[in-house]
Amino acid sequence: FETILTGILRGPKNKTKEKKMNANKGTVRYLVETGLIAALYAALTYLCSFFGLAYGSVQFRISEALTLLPVLTPAAIPGLTIGCLLANLGSIFGVVDIICGTLATFLAALCSRLTRQIRIKGWPVLSALCPVIFNALIIGIEISWFLPEGLTWTGFLASAAGVGLGELVICLGLGLPLIRFLEKTSLLK
Repeated sequence: FETILTGILRGPKNKTKEKKMNANKGTVRYLVETGLIAALYAALTYLCSFFGLAYGSVQFRISEALTLLPVLTPAAIPGLTIGCLLANLGSIFGVVDIICGTLATFLAALCSRLTRQIRIKGWPVLSALCPVIFNALIIGIEISWFLPEGLTWTGFLASAAGVGLGELVICLGLGLPLIRFLEKTSLLK
């Protein structure tokens, strides 16, 4: 009797409505993850900027450890892209860095997501190298463009090496352990 009464009060089951509610939960979660990642990336970059580590030919942005998050969630792709755009509003290179930095981060995030299944002893090393490569190339060109002698091979190689080395240290030293930690804990659930 209780089951019948509950069914009458609740009305007929609507599978379509139930599916729509589940889809909305997924959309809300995606948007929340995107926003949190964007805010965290921008905040960490500004923190590094305070210590002179966020912009220039040598960069040690702690926020770059987050560039491996696409391994875990597709929401990290727009999150990192928006976060980088917001973070680069404070760049000494202005609009050029907003465009180039955001492009490098977007391409790296997309590539990291696409290579997430390729692992070496369980570690997504190839995904960690994507931000290193894209930032070294794109930001290396950008920084060398602003050098007094202009865009030269020597200037590009020096800039790319500086940015790439900083990126490599952060992605391998902080990013990979962060991903491993998040995969092993229940924080993702």
